[in-house]
Amino acid sequence: MPAAGQLKDKITLQRRGVQDDGYGNEVSGPWEDIFTVSANIAPARGREEVLAQRLQGVRPVEITVRWSSQTVQIAPDWRAVNARKPSEVYNIHDIRDPDGRKQWNILTCTLGAPT
Repeated sequence: MPAAGQLKDKITLQRRGVQDDGYGNEVSGPWEDIFTVSANIAPARGREEVLAQRLQGVRPVEITVRWSSQTVQIAPDWRAVNARKPSEVYNIHDIRDPDGRKQWNILTCTLGAPT
């Protein structure tokens, strides 16, 4: 696991807001910023997936963040945005505590997959 000084990246965690559709139903709204934390973004091996009968490159990454009362709220329906490069949007697939000691959370994400 990285030391605190190695968390050189910053990510903003976002989740979909909920809004009324005018008929009393709740529907998904725009993405809302929840919080920003220091992180380490490390690329994993790339792969290709077949989407709409075409091969599409997918860039998986592992984002390491410190375990906290904020980061324990992260869910797979959220997304992470690189705070220094807002065009990099990561879809979260899995959140895990690698050693069970509540020190780190590792987010398994993809860059380049549809939101």
